[in-house]
Amino acid sequence: MNIKTMNEFFKKLPFIDNVLKGIGQIMLQENRWTGLLFLIGIFMGSWQGGVAVLLSTAAGTFTAMKLKYDPSEINAGLYGFSAALVGVALSFVFQTTLLIWLLILLGGALAAVIQHFFIQKKIPVFTFPFIIITWVAVFVLHHFTQIPGSEMISAPAGPADYDDFLTCTNAFGEVIFQGGIFSGIIFFVAVFISSPAAALYGLAGAVLGAYLSHMNGEPIEKIHMGLFGFNAVLSAIVFSGFKKTDGIWVLMAVIITVVIDDLLVDHNTLNEVGGVLTFPFVAGTWITLLIQKLFKTKKIE
Repeated sequence: MNIKTMNEFFKKLPFIDNVLKGIGQIMLQENRWTGLLFLIGIFMGSWQGGVAVLLSTAAGTFTAMKLKYDPSEINAGLYGFSAALVGVALSFVFQTTLLIWLLILLGGALAAVIQHFFIQKKIPVFTFPFIIITWVAVFVLHHFTQIPGSEMISAPAGPADYDDFLTCTNAFGEVIFQGGIFSGIIFFVAVFISSPAAALYGLAGAVLGAYLSHMNGEPIEKIHMGLFGFNAVLSAIVFSGFKKTDGIWVLMAVIITVVIDDLLVDHNTLNEVGGVLTFPFVAGTWITLLIQKLFKTKKIE
C-alpha cells in the first residue's frame, strides 16, 4: 500500500485523520504521518502513554466537533495537541487508575475549549492550555488523593554516556515525555518528513539549549537526557523557515527560552505543580513574538 492510497484511506476517516494531525501539532506539524510516528514513539515508551494520547486527543477533537468549532481548524489538528499532551503527562506522572483515565478524557475536552477561547481572541498560546490543566490536575491530585506515581517517573535515569547527537534527539523525545533513545530519533524523523527546516532548526535549538545549560552548571546527566533541550526545540521550530532573518529569531527565542527554563528549574519554582513542562517554550516564544512585533512596527515608522 503506497502513500497515496494511505492518504485516501485517511480522508475517508476524517476523525482519525484529525486525531493524528492533532498529535503531529505537538511540534507544530499539520501532518498525519508525523502524528502517526509520534504515536508509535509514545507506544514504544509505554502502552499507557500511547492509549492516553489517543483518548485525550480524541476527546479534544470530538469536543471541538460537537461544539461546532471551525472545521478547518479541527482538520488542522489545532484542538488535539494540548489535549494530547494532557493525556501523556497524566499517564506519565501517575499510575493509570480509573480516576486518571477519566481525567485524561476530561482534560482533553477542556484543553479544546480553552484552545478555542484563545483562537477566537487571536492569541497564539501554543501549549498553554495543556500547561494550565496539567498544573492544576497535578496539584489537586498530589494534595487530595493518594494515587501513586507511575513507574516511568520513578524509574532511574538512563546512562549518561550518550553522544552529542543522541543528546539532541533526546530533547525531541522529552517534548512528549519520552526518555527512550529510539523515541527521540523517531520524533526527529517525524518532524523532518513534514518540514526539514523545522527539524534541523529544532536540532540546532537542542544543541544550543544543551550548551547554554551546561555553561550554567546544570546536571550533565539531565542535559544528556534532553531535559534542558526540549523547550528550546519547540521555540526553534516556531521560528524556523528559509529567510535569513529566521535564524536570528530562532537564536533569540532559544536563548530566552533556555534562560527562563534554567531559572525556573534552578529555583524549583514549579515542582509542586508538576514542573516547568513546556512553559519556558511558551514564555520565550511570547517574548520573542513581542520583540518581533515591536521591531516590525519600528521598521514601518
